[in-house]
Amino acid sequence: MDKKILRKIKRHDSLAALGIRAGGVLVIASVILILLLIGKEALPLFSAPQATLQQRVALPADLAEHHVLALGVDEYREIVYVVDETGRFTFVNAANGLVLKRLMSETAAAGLTVASVERIDTRTYALHWSDGRLSLERVEFGLDYDSNGQRVTEMSLAQVANFAAFEQPAETVSARSTDDRVTLVRQLSADVLEIVQQVEEEDLFGNVERSSRVTRLTDVHPDPVTALTLSHDGTMLYAGTDHGALLRWDLSEPGEARLLDKLQAFRDRRAITTLSLLLGQISLAVGDDGGQVTVWFPTPTEEGGGHKRLQLIHTLSRHDTPVATLIPSKRNRTIVSLDRGGVVHLDFSTSERHLLALVDNDPILMCDIAQRGDGLVALQPNNQVTLWAIDNPHPEISLSALFGKVWYESYNKPEWVWQSSSASDDFEAKMSLTPLIYGTLKGTFYAMIFAIPLALLGAVYTSQFGSRRLRELIKPSVEIMAAVPSVIIGFLAALWFAPLLESHFPGFLLSLLLVPLVFILLLIIWQPLREKPWAKFIESGHEFLVMAPLLVLAVAIALQLGPWFEQVMFAGNFKLWLFGETGLRYDSRNSIVISFALGFAVIPIIFTITEDALSNVPPSLKAASLALGASRWQTVWRVVLPSASPGIFAAVMIGLGRAVGETMIVLMATGNTPILDLSIFNGMRPLSANIAVEIPEAPHGDTLYRVLFLSAVLLFILTFILNTVAEVVRQRLRRKYGRF
Repeated sequence: MDKKILRKIKRHDSLAALGIRAGGVLVIASVILILLLIGKEALPLFSAPQATLQQRVALPADLAEHHVLALGVDEYREIVYVVDETGRFTFVNAANGLVLKRLMSETAAAGLTVASVERIDTRTYALHWSDGRLSLERVEFGLDYDSNGQRVTEMSLAQVANFAAFEQPAETVSARSTDDRVTLVRQLSADVLEIVQQVEEEDLFGNVERSSRVTRLTDVHPDPVTALTLSHDGTMLYAGTDHGALLRWDLSEPGEARLLDKLQAFRDRRAITTLSLLLGQISLAVGDDGGQVTVWFPTPTEEGGGHKRLQLIHTLSRHDTPVATLIPSKRNRTIVSLDRGGVVHLDFSTSERHLLALVDNDPILMCDIAQRGDGLVALQPNNQVTLWAIDNPHPEISLSALFGKVWYESYNKPEWVWQSSSASDDFEAKMSLTPLIYGTLKGTFYAMIFAIPLALLGAVYTSQFGSRRLRELIKPSVEIMAAVPSVIIGFLAALWFAPLLESHFPGFLLSLLLVPLVFILLLIIWQPLREKPWAKFIESGHEFLVMAPLLVLAVAIALQLGPWFEQVMFAGNFKLWLFGETGLRYDSRNSIVISFALGFAVIPIIFTITEDALSNVPPSLKAASLALGASRWQTVWRVVLPSASPGIFAAVMIGLGRAVGETMIVLMATGNTPILDLSIFNGMRPLSANIAVEIPEAPHGDTLYRVLFLSAVLLFILTFILNTVAEVVRQRLRRKYGRF
């Protein structure tokens, strides 16, 4: 051959090899880049929360003469305010310590001092005065903008309620106020509580009547009561004792106190030092003198009938000294706990995640969390106020919350749950990925049960038993199936096939019995006819011409006999029978629909690759087997299938990867219910469909947004593992069987 031509060929080969390598490298780099991009969005979920020192300011010198009882901070962490024993609210600029405003409670009078202050919520405080009076004060920040567009904050103080002095002094006082009710609980002695309720009631004529009702609880518990708290609306009262007992009363009926719980919370009988209700007013945070913070809420009992009892649900981080104060966030279920040693812990109750610990050079005497949960203000010795900025964007996320069972409020037991949103502000986000992973595997499992036998057997028949003309018709037809958009398959499955299956399901069950029966009868009848010339023609690769019409006829007969079969076997109503006998509900968009729809999408891939692998087995191997006396089926089973096994396995794994990553079909043809149920009569929600459903509504950078990207990472890893395993097995099969 001419040397110029040889050089040209080599040059072209080198260019082609270079192009192929470059293309492969680009593909690998693109895949890695995609993984890095989605991983970058998911990684912040696991970043540790941080507290950054924002400001330290010294309170005005005149406050040193008065004891500071409470403090707080505005929404923008620009204004700090303190409440002193005179009932005065002093507002200080957090940047420079300058006094912005001073406001006095309306109840303040000469000679009166505030004995104690209870923080009701972020900006409402109950002031217990030295003469026995009680006032509820709310700090309000009004926002406006000046002519230059600068934000101007106006501070004011509103008195929510006011109780006159009581004859008998109280050791501890707790109060709550709503639009129509003010509830006050006074601890008169170690085992005596007095409940005062001021109620507004409207009669039929629109007249509002105000009444005050007093309930006294005596002999509350043999052990002294050491902690009290009320629900936000004043309808639930909780108490803890110095030997670890918890009590709960229902105060919803004015003038009545119904005891709901009286239990020993801790076996070691450690004292309960403080109580507080979390966002939603269901979960109770308990701090004790062992430094432990626990979370309790009512759960159904074995008695039934709606009876609920307090139960220990979550155990959070432990302090080295007794817990002095619990401050729940009004934004989520973050709990700020302060111990007597001046150390602050931040924990998230649902995920039981310890977020961070604040330990400063000087001990923290009291603290409060900002309304948005992004800041913490603390009072330290020498009237010094310290303000921290809290970076804590995803406290509800932990490995146990994502993949383990979590006991959510109002649930009977720990469960895997995905529920990303709700209509209520106090919603407890449920971000378990386990139901979604389970749904992915469930949908794939049922689809492959349907697709693998049909695709493999069809490929075996087409390549090894069918005639050349039949192969030329069937293979392109099946390959055209792969071109059908998945959205069309999902649309047909949801709006046509699912209702059809639901209305003819007994007939479908009957067809599972009738089709094999017809096939067996055909084989029995066929045996005496095999010697006929026309029968030999059919057996020479045209069996499909006989089998297909008979199988279609068998299915048609089964569908026609479906109502009779339902009447005889299922008392005329299959759905009612299924629920009554098994407790299962029939969902119209169930796993059977997915099996057919997703299987229809996967069959062309498995069929085409398998048929190519079988057809590429050298004819000499088949000829040698037949020459040795083996039948056509023995040759296929013992020679062709093992030789083509690498290609067949690759076909199955590629089809499996397609089923795992499919989105539109499972999105449209399932009920999108993220449940852990193996039943074929229920749907599921796979990872891919969940991403498609949730991502349009997920705020950028929010926890849901990042969890969806984490779902994409898991889906990527799952398909990567499948493809890697497939390639490893394929290479081993190839080495074993030589050529393929």
